[in-house]
Amino acid sequence: MSLGEPGAPREDLGTVRIVGTGLLGTSIGLALGGGAKVLLDDPSPTALALARDVGAGVVDDGGASPDLVVVAAPPDVTARVVAEQLHAHPHATVTDVASVKLGVVEQLASRGADLKRYVGGHPMAGRERSGPVASRADLFLGRPWVICPTRVSDPERVAQVRRLAAALGASPVTMPPEEHDAAVALVSHVPQVAASLVAARLIRASDPAVSLAGQGVRDVTRIAGSDPTLWAQILAANSGPVRDVLRELRDDLDDVIEALAALGEEASGGHAWPPREAVGARGTLARLVAAGNDGRERIPGKHGGTPTSYAVVTALLPDEPGQLARLFHDIGEAGINVEEFSLEHAPGMPVGLAEVSVLTAVRGALEEALVTRGWHVV
Repeated sequence: MSLGEPGAPREDLGTVRIVGTGLLGTSIGLALGGGAKVLLDDPSPTALALARDVGAGVVDDGGASPDLVVVAAPPDVTARVVAEQLHAHPHATVTDVASVKLGVVEQLASRGADLKRYVGGHPMAGRERSGPVASRADLFLGRPWVICPTRVSDPERVAQVRRLAAALGASPVTMPPEEHDAAVALVSHVPQVAASLVAARLIRASDPAVSLAGQGVRDVTRIAGSDPTLWAQILAANSGPVRDVLRELRDDLDDVIEALAALGEEASGGHAWPPREAVGARGTLARLVAAGNDGRERIPGKHGGTPTSYAVVTALLPDEPGQLARLFHDIGEAGINVEEFSLEHAPGMPVGLAEVSVLTAVRGALEEALVTRGWHVV
């Protein structure tokens, strides 16, 4: 895997044809505005008109030959659309933004497509909302854009797709298709499944139980609001790698369930006398949490750097207009940089808990500065 360097002029891309004007396609067009000439195409006249109206480009009338084609079609038709674009534009480089790569390459090879001009891509960016009206020109800023060349991709075609990612403000990352699919199964697809499974448990929960939901369950289920149709396509397209990770997860869950069952028997006395002690059960649970600690520490920190442990200063924030701005102003006046921030609203109370993460060395200074300025530090 290799990292690229963002910052390519949009004008160097020439004429870019975008096929598919949903969230990603329209956002690409918006980000390229004022530089490359952008042609739009979509089987939906409404989506196409909306993308044009928000300024993503002009409707392709067939009068210009593209230098680069970006296929932003749904995952289950990506390979077919890429093959059609390779055939229709024999001099253009064709890329895509599908979240699964190996299957596209295999389908293109079976169709006899020109793999020298195809370079797969996957921007690691998105939103809970979809469609052209949800598009943003800054959607890709600072986000990884995985580039997955085939074994025969022309190096200049690969460089062309890297320039596209850089022009959009993304960070190009080169990775073989097989490695990409295994990676996104672990860091994207399985988390979606896990979030949906946990969130689904809330359907039949009592109202009093749901009313106790705090930041923990919100964090775990944040991505559970995703598009069911899109994710059915993604999971089906990457079924092998996702299945492998889920099987490992299932084995660990089985160990946890067995440990909890043993502890339940210990607590109730079971049917044995004297009561059987659940030897090793607590160790199983502790190892699970410890392994989670170790894994979480591998997640990159700020700007992709080494993870850093921060001190958290918590302040009560009145749920009133302007209070969050005042808090950040006061932190800035104290000359302290905010490393991370989260806000949790207290159930049934008109206040929030503002958790400000800072370097450990400045924790005391921040607490003193906030108290001096009238904030209640928890």
